[in-house]
Amino acid sequence: MKKQLFILGVATIIGLSGCGNNSNGSDSDSKKESNQSEMDSKMNDSKMDHSQMKHTSSDEVPKGLKEAKDPKYKVGSQAIMKANHMKGMDGAEATIVGAYDTTAYVVDYTPTNGGEKVTNHKWVIQEEIKDADDKNLKPGTEVTLEADHMKGMKGAKATIDSAKKTTVYMVDYTPTNGGEKVTNHKWVTESELSAK
Repeated sequence: MKKQLFILGVATIIGLSGCGNNSNGSDSDSKKESNQSEMDSKMNDSKMDHSQMKHTSSDEVPKGLKEAKDPKYKVGSQAIMKANHMKGMDGAEATIVGAYDTTAYVVDYTPTNGGEKVTNHKWVIQEEIKDADDKNLKPGTEVTLEADHMKGMKGAKATIDSAKKTTVYMVDYTPTNGGEKVTNHKWVTESELSAK
C-alpha cells in the first residue's frame, strides 16, 4: 500500500511539472521574453523612450483639470506630432481627443515598482501632482506624482526639471513605425503639434 502511494505521488509530481512546461519549453521562453521586455522597458525609460512601456489608454482626466476655452487644435481635428516621447510618435498624425489649459512639467522620478530612475519625462501636469493646487512649482522641487500614465508612476517621488504654462492635448495616433494605435495618450503640448 505504501509503495502504491509512493508511486502515485511520484506520478503526480511528474505530471504537474509537465503541465508547467508544455510546448517544448515555450512557457519558460515566454518568461524569458517577459523579463527581457521588462529590462528593455527600464533601459528605454531612463532615456525618455517609453516605446516598450504599456501606456495606459484611459480617457479619464484629473479632477479639477479645465478644458481649454479656445485651443489652437480643436477636439476631433487632426494635427502632426513633433514629439518624440515614444518611438513612432514624431511625424505621426494625431486626432485631438481633449485640450486643457494647465502647467506641464518635465520630471525625473524613480518608479514605485523598482524600475530604474526615469529622467526628463514629458509630461506631468499640475493636476497630477499631489498637493500642488495652484502653486508654481520651480525646478528642483520634490513632489509626489499622482499621474498613472505608466506602471510605477503613481505615488512615485519626483523632482521638477522644468515647467511650462500651456495647452496640453490628449491624442489618439498610429505610430509611424507600424506599432499598434495608441489611444488617449497623455500629454502632448501645443508646441509639439503642427497643422496637418
